[in-house]
Amino acid sequence: MFRSITTKAIGLCIAVLVTAAAGIAQPAPFLQDIKVRNTTPTPYPSSTPLVKKTGGSTMAGVPSSNAVRTMFPALAAVEIPGYSGVIVETLDGKIVLETNSGLLFNPASNVKVATTYAVLKTFGPEFRFQTMVYTDGAIDRNTGTLNGNVYVSGKDPIFGFEHAVAVANELNRLGIRTVMGDLIVTDNFAMNYSGSSLNSAKLLSGTLDASKRSAGATRVWLNYLSYSGKYGQVSGVPSVYFSGATYVQPIPSNLQLLFTHESAPLREIIKAMMCYSNNFLSERLGEMLGGPFAVSRVVQQNAGIAPNEFSLATSSGLGFNRVTPNAMMKLLRALRNDLSRYKMTFVDVMPVAGIDNGTLAGRFDSDFAPGSVVGKTGTLPNTDAGVSALSGEINTRNGKLLFVIFNQRGSVPRFRAFQNSFVSLVQGQFGGAQSIGYQPTSLDVLLARTRIVNPRGQSY
Repeated sequence: MFRSITTKAIGLCIAVLVTAAAGIAQPAPFLQDIKVRNTTPTPYPSSTPLVKKTGGSTMAGVPSSNAVRTMFPALAAVEIPGYSGVIVETLDGKIVLETNSGLLFNPASNVKVATTYAVLKTFGPEFRFQTMVYTDGAIDRNTGTLNGNVYVSGKDPIFGFEHAVAVANELNRLGIRTVMGDLIVTDNFAMNYSGSSLNSAKLLSGTLDASKRSAGATRVWLNYLSYSGKYGQVSGVPSVYFSGATYVQPIPSNLQLLFTHESAPLREIIKAMMCYSNNFLSERLGEMLGGPFAVSRVVQQNAGIAPNEFSLATSSGLGFNRVTPNAMMKLLRALRNDLSRYKMTFVDVMPVAGIDNGTLAGRFDSDFAPGSVVGKTGTLPNTDAGVSALSGEINTRNGKLLFVIFNQRGSVPRFRAFQNSFVSLVQGQFGGAQSIGYQPTSLDVLLARTRIVNPRGQSY
């Protein structure tokens, strides 16, 4: 169960925008450069640079106002708060609105879109993380004893209580209830989003043994059985007792593989990570490629983005990252194209506003049509004097649009109110919001799609 991430209700203040009452009967006008008064003054000089140089990024100045290019006069009157970059395009590349799209901003958790693109590009949506269970001993089936040590190795970023009990269940199925030896894990093993392999090893040991297992772990396990429908694979209470200690160390090469625990497919993990904007998962996924620099390289080389428009310091969006709205738009298009190759869309890897649980659960769900916005939020209230971002896909009665909104140096609640009102106004220029008809599958069900694979390659 996706238990370690909590859904926070976000109170939203929706700004009221007054637009022209008359509809657009004539053909859309050509793009026009319209200077829009910016009610937020240029920020005072700060000891924290507005744009911190990272990698190949360049410093960007602060515009005294947000100059807007738009094909709709109604959008020209929009007051864009803070130091902001916005771009909205039709699917065929026509600009609906653009301001400061070539300047560098902190994208916050919109970086997770880059990490998603890079890992899907490299590993594919059906990739599964493997946690291998080995031994150097022999099984006495008469007594249910393994005389030797058990070794666990793997980089599954979402390995938790339910998976540990599943390991105990498989050991029991192999005839092992007592291990006369130690439990040894490698230094890349993590459990329950812990950054410490030693703490993860101790947690694993305490979860394998039913006499030490917490009530919370038992509850998660029972929920997992319900979500996965695997009650028939369990007989009794899974439990393995270890006589020895718990260690973190490299494993020898001459071990016997008992079985492999495989995670849910990568696409399901990404969906959960994006819905809840989980930083631990995003960083671990980035590590699969070699860290944020490697993520940047995959994006730059495959999405046609120049290095001076896209520079990452983290794979999650924490800290100081620098991306232009133009670069994010190119990334959205590249991700959309790659997803289509797998017969997937944004809804398979991003939260649907007003429907999916997570960071967009409380947005675009009342005054807006639920399910008309699919995207990724970004929030850093104390970095770069306040950052809020939102990018993704808008669905309207006259088609889909791609959008990027980077707001910086100001109040996050105010930025969110602007984003909500702005998206609504844009939808109004295209006939209004249109739900995509999305029917969600519980994230708990998605993440319960794990399996055990024996040395002969049989899975169950």
